[in-house]
This record gives sequence, C-alpha cells and structure tokens, in this order.
Amino acid sequence: MVALRNGIGISSIQLWIFGGVARLERDADSPSTEFKVAVAGPLVTLAITVVLVLIGVGAAGYHDFLDAAKVESTADTSGLLAMVAWLASINFLVLVFNLLPAFPMDGGRIARAIAWWRTGNKTSAMRFVATLGQGFAYLFIAGGLALVFLGDIFGGIWLALIGMVINGSARAANLQTAISSRIEGLRVGDVMDREPVAISEDITAAQALDEYFFRYRWPWFPVVDAAKRFRGLLERGRVEGVPEASREATSVADLVEADPGSLHVSEDATLDSLLGNQTLSRLGALIAVDADGRISGVITAEQVGRALRDATAGGGS
Repeated sequence: MVALRNGIGISSIQLWIFGGVARLERDADSPSTEFKVAVAGPLVTLAITVVLVLIGVGAAGYHDFLDAAKVESTADTSGLLAMVAWLASINFLVLVFNLLPAFPMDGGRIARAIAWWRTGNKTSAMRFVATLGQGFAYLFIAGGLALVFLGDIFGGIWLALIGMVINGSARAANLQTAISSRIEGLRVGDVMDREPVAISEDITAAQALDEYFFRYRWPWFPVVDAAKRFRGLLERGRVEGVPEASREATSVADLVEADPGSLHVSEDATLDSLLGNQTLSRLGALIAVDADGRISGVITAEQVGRALRDATAGGGS
C-alpha cells in the first residue's frame, strides 16, 4: 500500500515457505521513499504483536500469557488465548528477524535507505547492504550447521536454508550493483528515442485504429492531452473491443489505460534505476516525461541493454 501511494506498482505478491515477497515494478526514486516502503511491513508486524499482547495480558495476566507464549504446559489459559500468545511470539520473532540489516529483508532495505541518504549514492549503498547480507547469510549457515551438530536437525537445516536464500539474494544484489556501476552517470535522456509516436486523447477509436495501429502495427501507443502531457497507454485490444458501429463516437480518452505511476519515467532518471523494472520487462518500453509531465521520449529495453553492452565492452577494454 505504501509503494502504491508513492507511485510504485506491485506486479505480484508471492507467498512461499520463508514468508511473503512483494515484487515492485520499479525501485524507489529517493531514500525517503525507499525507507517508507521498507519500514511499512515491520510497523504492521509490530502493531499486530502489540495488539495480541494487549489482548492476551488483559485476558490471562502477564505470567500466564508469558508461559503460553513460551509454550509452557504450566500456562493456565484457554486454547484460544494460547493461540493468541503463540501468534504474538511468532510475530515478534518475525519482526526481529526481518529487521536484521541483511538484504533483501526489510531491515536490509532500511539500511540501504539510510546509507543512500548519508552517501547520496544508491549504488554504493546497495553494495554495502549486499555485503552485510552475505555476512549474515554465512552466520546463519554456520549457526545452522552448529545446531545440526548439537542435535537440533530440523532447526539447523531450517536456519541454514534461510542463510542460503539470503546469500543468493545478496549475491544477486552484488551482481546488479556491479552492472549498475558500469552505466552510472548515464540518464534516460541520453539514450531514449526523442521522437515518439503518441496518440491524442481527442481522436476517435476509429482514427486510432486506421492512423496508428494499422499503420505502425504496434501493440500499444502512449496517449497525450492537448498540452502533450502523458495520460497513459492505449492497447490495440481495447480499441478493437469497441463495436465497429460505436468507434466513431468513442474517443481515445474513454479507452486509455490511466498511468498508475509505473508506465513513465523521468528523462533525468539514471539508467541503472531501470534495471529490474518489471513494467519495462513486460511492455518492452517506458514513456519518458519532463518535469511538467509532458512526453519527451520513449526508452526501450533494447536501448537499456545496448547501453549496458557498450559500457561493459568499454570497461573490458
């Protein structure tokens, strides 16, 4: 919800054995946005824990609630209150674990936001938290092996698996940082196409088909208003879905897919900020806009890839 409020789309929310992961369509564009998105999850977990503790202590008393949270057989509580105590303890453990400054956990993202704010360099901040993440990963793996050696086979394997997952994510983050450093300094405006074909929102659906989709054979076009401000995208399927008899009476403004904030990028944005952008991967391009929201170009995945290959080749030479 915080990401959406800051114009960052969510492509999916994946629930799996180690918890939940929200896949953001793009990275935050500032340290403050990064911090707000990262801290939202732990704050919700903290709120859940506090509410459960208040309910449990109010109903069973501090000592019985604490015994129930520790899963002690001496706890004098009902089954329902025992469940509340267990949920409180689990959420507390999740909160503490998730706040460890190891990327890609929320604690690692919070650390990246702080490092980004202090240094002003997102790439170095990412390198810092990725290294931290690998350090914690090795600690978890070593701790897991120690637990297995001491006889706690299930707990040890579980901790080692968590360490392996964190290590994989941290290695991927380090790789992305290495790639980003190659194109550091390049901006969207340096490589974008400055003559994009855009559709006016005032024309009819019939005109859009005849003058754009049938002519250029592209699956979608950006739509602009009279002031050339970017409105959103118009996909061919939406136009063809209008009954033929109604196309002359239907305007493009009635069909355009409004921009949720993830379809465009500032022409001043750094090129490395587009690496891993889910919308760019899905559409193959993003609309570049100026400070006033007017369309100034289009940046494609191919252009980003070409810039990266050129930078890599230059670095190798």
